[in-house]
Order: sequence, then structure tokens, then C-alpha cells
Amino acid sequence: MKLGFVSDSLGGLGFQELLDTAVRLGAEGVEINTGGWSTAPHFDLDAMKSSTDARKAFRRAFDDRGLEIICLNANGNPLHPVDTSQAECLKDTIRIAGDLGITTICAMSGLPAGAPDDTTPNWIVSSWPPETRTILDYQWNDVLIPFWGEIVDLAKVHGVRRIALELHGNQCVFNVSSAEKLREAVGPVIGVNLDPSHLFWMGADPLVAAEALRDAIYHVHAKDTMLNPQVQATRSLLENGSLTDIVSRSWSYITLGFGHGEEWWRQFCYRLRMAKYDGWLSIEHEDVLLNSEEGLVKSIEMLRNVLPVAPSDYVPQAI
Repeated sequence: MKLGFVSDSLGGLGFQELLDTAVRLGAEGVEINTGGWSTAPHFDLDAMKSSTDARKAFRRAFDDRGLEIICLNANGNPLHPVDTSQAECLKDTIRIAGDLGITTICAMSGLPAGAPDDTTPNWIVSSWPPETRTILDYQWNDVLIPFWGEIVDLAKVHGVRRIALELHGNQCVFNVSSAEKLREAVGPVIGVNLDPSHLFWMGADPLVAAEALRDAIYHVHAKDTMLNPQVQATRSLLENGSLTDIVSRSWSYITLGFGHGEEWWRQFCYRLRMAKYDGWLSIEHEDVLLNSEEGLVKSIEMLRNVLPVAPSDYVPQAI
């Protein structure tokens, strides 16, 4: 496995400074945000679309430092019923990735409206009242599956072999079963970006999820969540308070090791190896209380202690 981080983790730095910092911190690569929910401070999508020179300069900046482009990340809601820009960002990202020789894209599955004439996304997390079944049928069969079928076709044309969807709240694909359902419908170009932080706050177990997903794991975001039992006892884990009001929330994103200790991350890395995953652990720092570089440093140091790097060389003795 290899270690890197998401570019928005150091969103306040310029592009060249970002890559210099990655080298200084000992990262092997950087995952680049291209748009969607990100302002993409390190990636000029329009320039990259139109200019061969811009794409060459982008790759050369990595090559000159001995860094890898982990993947391009177009996280957003590509199924938004009104804002089509996020779907276009995803499509443009796939086209650019093909030109750069990048074969993995990170994205969200998206969340459409609950009916054709609605204008806001609608996340169904309960089986009652009965109209929820009608909403889910529309979202999946009329919107989600047709859209991703088209995206898979586009990816194949441009040489993108894997699209890693993050299991995230407010998305149609948010857990193992919904990921498996979409893969069954549109094929194995679609896989999972396994981010433990979201599974924590949704009440799932990332260790078991890793075992269940196995070869569907196309990417891993290393991000932690702190659960706050005292607040959870009265608010539940369905939390819609401000992300910056840590004290009042039942859960919050936090620097690696501050929510779940080194032993948990050691187990997670081992479960990934059991699932035969040998790709990237890409740190996504979203801790609002710690300095971004300090949090990234602490996260890298912790993962260095637990991350398997060399391949197994165990051979049973002939007895």
C-alpha cells in the first residue's frame, strides 16, 4: 500500500507549494480535487480541458518531484435536479484523466430529487411512510442507474478503468448493499472509495465493510470520526448541526488517531490486506480544530506505523 493525501487537505497552499509540502512530509502522491463541492484551488478545470500544454505542465510538476498523481477527485452531486455543473465536472474529469493516463476517478454516486418535478435532492433513510418506496424506485431506476450506465460508457472510451464511489450520507450509494446494487446494474467499472469516517457516523463497521467489499475496493480515504456519546445519547447519530460546533455535535471529523487509535487503524490496514487491497491510503484532513499541516503530519506519522508496504514472503516449510 502507498500513502498520500487529498489536495484540499492543504487548500490554502498554491499548487507548487502543495507538491513541495507533499515531498517534505514524505507522501508518495497527491489526490487532486477537480471541482464539484471543491473550489479546486490546485486544478484549473477549464485550462486542463482546453490546453495540452496545461496538462503536460501539470503532470511534469509531479514527475519532477518523484510524486504520483493518486487520482482525480470530482466529488459532488452529479444527480442534482437543478445544478448540472457537477455532472459536467465529473464528465470533464474523466476526459482529462484519460488524456493524463490516469485510470482511477473518485466521485459520489449522487442524489436526485424525489420526483421528476422536484428541485431539491431527497435522501431516503427510512422505509416508512410508504411513499419512500416510490421515491427510491424513481431515484434508482429512472435517474441513478441510467446516469451511471452512461458514465461507465464514457469512462471506457477515455481509458478510465475504475470509478471509486465514496460511501457517503446524502447519496444514493452510502453503504455496502447500495454499492453492490449499483455495481450489479452497471458493471465493475464502478467500485468503492472506502472512507471509514462516514461509516462510523452512520453506525456501520468499516472493518466488516472491508471484508464484504473485497475486490470492489478501488480506493481508500483515510479519515477519522470522533463519536461523542453524551451528545449522541440525546441527539442520535443523525446529526445536522454546524460542522464547526464540535462540542454540540454527536460526531465530528477529526485527525487520524484522535477518534480511533493506532490499534484500530492497524486492524483496518490488515483487513484491507485480507481483502487483497494494495492501493492508496489517501488522507483527507477535515479537522476544524487542528492546524491543517499539523493534522496532516500527525496522520502521516500514525499511518506510517501501521501501513503494510512490502509484499508477503511467507512460505510454509516443507515438513
